[in-house]
Amino acid sequence: MQAISRYTVIGAGHGGKAMAAHLALLGLEVTLFNRTPANVAAIRSRGGIDLDSFDGGPHGFARLRRVTSDPAEAAQDAQVLNVVVPSSAHPDIARMLAPHLRDGQIIILHPGRTGGALEFRQVLRQQGCAAKVLLAEAETLLYASRSDGPAQVRVFSLKEAVPLAALPATHTPAVLASLSDAYPQFIDGGTVLHTGLNNMGAIFHPALTLLNAGRIESTRGEFQFYVEGVTPSVARVLGELDRERVTVAAALGIRARTAMEWLKMAYDASGQDLFEAIHNQPGYRGIKAPSTLNHRYVFEDVPMSLVPIAALGQRYGVSVHTIDSIIRLACTIHQTDYWRRGRTLDKLGIAQLSVSELMRLVQDGTEE
Repeated sequence: MQAISRYTVIGAGHGGKAMAAHLALLGLEVTLFNRTPANVAAIRSRGGIDLDSFDGGPHGFARLRRVTSDPAEAAQDAQVLNVVVPSSAHPDIARMLAPHLRDGQIIILHPGRTGGALEFRQVLRQQGCAAKVLLAEAETLLYASRSDGPAQVRVFSLKEAVPLAALPATHTPAVLASLSDAYPQFIDGGTVLHTGLNNMGAIFHPALTLLNAGRIESTRGEFQFYVEGVTPSVARVLGELDRERVTVAAALGIRARTAMEWLKMAYDASGQDLFEAIHNQPGYRGIKAPSTLNHRYVFEDVPMSLVPIAALGQRYGVSVHTIDSIIRLACTIHQTDYWRRGRTLDKLGIAQLSVSELMRLVQDGTEE
């Protein structure tokens, strides 16, 4: 297999900057793309990014090969295109890249949220993209990071293992092999339904934000989000959301991790119930709530995570009353129809598929 040395990172937020700097410090050729030239002006002027990293991690000045706002330039000789943008921007990125992609390129969504790869594939098709690309999504972002300035980023940690799945899953081994030198942390995540339905942000972010709406607006987020925001009643709602998500996965033949299992796996936090497990996670202490309800925990996680989970449940006969209630609450508070804006099954290109047809599509690409 051809050695991978040329990466393009799409997106210059904290995650995109962390990824671009990390790859460059590993000695790889990195192009950084952002749609808004002003957002990367300082990086272009300096020729790279200052990375302040955790103990033992790559750090220092990361010189980039190219910084651009031209999608043709971003795609022209990239072997891997890492898309590190809010999932609500995935369709726009797909439309932008579609005319410029070529056979053999690998596109990875970091992360896909729920249905990301399916939506990206559908948009490429609608744009008439004939390039045979390998498309994959990660279950979550590899980096815990933050921007320290226009050309500076700090990485607090790299996750030890991040599930990744290609669409179809028969391509996952090839994608993992291509990334293994730069990213040994990626592991086989099954199918994109596995990565999408193990999306814990869908459970922890929107409901916790919306059920603390009054407090967020009155204090501007001056309270501990998970410690003070997760009361026994709120935890019961989170638990019911989680039960519905796991049941939707089961209807598709998928054994999804529960929130309790995820807390144990990710943080070694456990308890008698979800309330205790969340409060037994010391890493949550000190994390402030969002300062406003106009936050990605609502405007991204509701349409790009909860809507597709609910849509799958409705299509395949699972009651999703609690998920639906959180979506409706978000629609009311934001005065936005997230059902229309979100990832419906039509947008994913799977509205007419039976369970067996959907599983064949994500496993081996079979379409009838």
